[in-house]
Amino acid sequence: MNFALDDDHLTLRESAGAFLDKEIDLAPLLVPGATVADAGYATTWAKIADLGWPGLIIPEADGGLGMTAIDLTMIVAEMGRTLAPAPLFGTLAGTWAVMRGGSVEQKTRLLPQIAAGKHALALAVCDANGGFDGPASDAKARVVGEGVVIDGGKAFVIDAGHADTLVVAAEADGDRAWYLVDARQPGVEIEVLPWRDITREVCAVRFTAAEAERLPGSDADIWPYVRDRLLLVLAAESAAGLREILDFTAAYAKERVAFGRPIGAYQAIKHALADMVGASEGSNAAVLYAAWALSDAPDKASEAAAIAKAYACEAYVEATHRSIQVFGAIGFTWEMKNHLYFKRARANAELFGAARIHRARVIEMLRRAA
Repeated sequence: MNFALDDDHLTLRESAGAFLDKEIDLAPLLVPGATVADAGYATTWAKIADLGWPGLIIPEADGGLGMTAIDLTMIVAEMGRTLAPAPLFGTLAGTWAVMRGGSVEQKTRLLPQIAAGKHALALAVCDANGGFDGPASDAKARVVGEGVVIDGGKAFVIDAGHADTLVVAAEADGDRAWYLVDARQPGVEIEVLPWRDITREVCAVRFTAAEAERLPGSDADIWPYVRDRLLLVLAAESAAGLREILDFTAAYAKERVAFGRPIGAYQAIKHALADMVGASEGSNAAVLYAAWALSDAPDKASEAAAIAKAYACEAYVEATHRSIQVFGAIGFTWEMKNHLYFKRARANAELFGAARIHRARVIEMLRRAA
């Protein structure tokens, strides 16, 4: 396995990074009382749509860019590094579900619009207790006349407030199925939650006889496919965020003087930074391996994605904690960006399963293989 990126990947990452460094301004979020409403979601999304990023994973035949998981990782990592506030995560998640389980007509209708940046999605899969693997669900689908409606709710729906269509996992006759729901119809109520990570919009959604259109694919086929890719995105965001934390913490340790010399000269600070370097390298390797597996080795994909998510997200939490310690008292203030990375790290670590859950999944996968 060659972990070196080729020139195309490096160019893609550098161009995405340059764009986001220019466009993303976290200053409005570095004040007491700031919320996701101050993050500039709509403005950033319009610029990202102009670049074609909503169509990264969509086949060229459907108007997208047809990129691999490794290509995608270059983009989402830079999104994570800069904490770019935009509804890309939700659109990617919903698009994967449509691509995997949608009919030809549904794909033909939706994918070109998504690729053009004219239609945003969100994936409603988590229940109020945090469960996401089904088959039971807080949302229930029932047949009414010749159509289907959904009642109930979904929690922790990322980017629902900016979505045109929700892709909903709902219980139907004891099994879980997937549905397309117009997010703007009267039967859908979306509440933006007071989420700690104010760089990401997380919502609760309530359905009251909301009209729905079923995806013909089965839950057993759709969810594992979508889940593995969501884990990769969270791991890639976390690995890149960890590296950013390391870089600005090391820079601060070189500048901050205590007792006549930079604090980076003290052994305790050196050890903290060395631990962060090791965690960064390990996270990056795990993410690239998972991206390769999702692109070229589907038999290894679930295991690799679970490992990357567990390792990178846990390492990110530890790194952000150590960073605040290195900064000292100023690291706890609203004016420093440490807290934004700390909150993103904590949120990523819990979304779609904590590290312990995915380690248990890896153990079970290895046991079955043996």
